Amino acid sequence: MTTARIERLVTSGRFSLDGGTWNVDNNVWLIGDDHEVIVIDAAHDADVIFQAVGDRRLRAIVCTHAHNDHIDAAPALADRTGAPVFLHLDDRLLWKHTHPDRHPDGYLSDGRRLTVAGTELTVLHTPGHTPGAICLYAEELATVFTGDTLFQGGPGATGRSYSHFPTIIRSIRDRLLTLPPGSWARRNRVLKCRVRVALSIGEPSSRVKT
Repeated sequence: MTTARIERLVTSGRFSLDGGTWNVDNNVWLIGDDHEVIVIDAAHDADVIFQAVGDRRLRAIVCTHAHNDHIDAAPALADRTGAPVFLHLDDRLLWKHTHPDRHPDGYLSDGRRLTVAGTELTVLHTPGHTPGAICLYAEELATVFTGDTLFQGGPGATGRSYSHFPTIIRSIRDRLLTLPPGSWARRNRVLKCRVRVALSIGEPSSRVKT
């Protein structure tokens, strides 16, 4: 039986790509228990995330994709904790835009399983928002952590470099809508109102709950 729980932080910073920069808020997800934890998307503020981890063992820092606002705090958090940073190989070029002198500690592939506090997180490769975008599915928690593959009410953005709209639609159709009914999506983009949104995956209405 899992002892894992889900914790959420909101951090603020800037997203930069294709010559533009925008102020953004991001969710940072922590999955674990009182002894160990995994961080999903170490965004903006390594100090705040480090404080949230506390005296628990940080088993891994997982990046759902390599846009700078999802990875900018990852190396600093890794240096403070000794935890490895994981990314999908197909986002290595995007990673270099933010961290040209630092490589991830390992690359994720579709189907890989990470375990924390008795809970398995399965990597789902869901390209489209970026080539190496992933989601993490925790069956025991009835939850999928979708990064920016999902925005509120629909697919993540595909209007910038390295993104492709038909591909993200295919990823959502084939990888997310096939999850068991009642699975909940926890995303990484937070709008200015900072509302937490969970999409109920697999229901015909695709209704949004807040």
